[in-house]
Amino acid sequence: MARAGLTPERLTRAGAELADEVGFDQVTVSELARRFDVKVASLYSHLKNSQDLRTRIALLALEELADRGAAALAGRAGKDALIAFANVYRDYAREHPGRYAAAQLRLDPETAADSAGGRHARMTRAILRGYDLVEPDQTHAVRLLGSVFHGYVSLEMQGGFSHSAPDAQETWSRVLDALDALLRNWPAR
Repeated sequence: MARAGLTPERLTRAGAELADEVGFDQVTVSELARRFDVKVASLYSHLKNSQDLRTRIALLALEELADRGAAALAGRAGKDALIAFANVYRDYAREHPGRYAAAQLRLDPETAADSAGGRHARMTRAILRGYDLVEPDQTHAVRLLGSVFHGYVSLEMQGGFSHSAPDAQETWSRVLDALDALLRNWPAR
C-alpha cells in the first residue's frame, strides 16, 4: 500500500529541493526515501526508478524556467527582452542550482518534445525577431545565446569569476551588451 500523502508530484518537488541542497547528481530514490522516512520500495509505487525521478525533476525545472521566462518577456522587445531572458536563467541557476543542472538532462526525444523545452526555444526565437534574423542565422543565434547563457552561468557557479576584478555582475552586463551588438550586426555569409 502506498504511504499516505506521497504522490509523484510531491516526490518530484522533494527531489528538486534535494537537488538544490546536495546537487542533482546526488539525487537518488534511496536519499528521497530517507527524507520521507519510508522504505525505498514504497516509493516505487510512485516512481519507476531513479531515472524516472531525475527526468521528473528535469521536466519540473524546464517548466519553472519557461514560466519565469514568459513572465519576464511580457511586454519586452529587443535588448530589453534579451537582458530579461538572460537574467531569468542566471537568477534561476543561482536560486536553484540543482534544478538548473536538472534542466540540462538529456531527455529522450518523445519526452523532450512534450516538455517545456520547446517553450524555451520559442521564447528565444521571439527575442530574435527583434533583431531581424532569418534562417539559418536564427538557429545559429539561438544556439549562441544558449551557449553563452549556460557557459557563463556554469563558470560563475563553479567560482570561475570569484577571484578577479571586475565583478562578475559587471562582466555579465558587458556580455549582454556585446550579444545585443552582435545580434544587431549579425555577420553576413
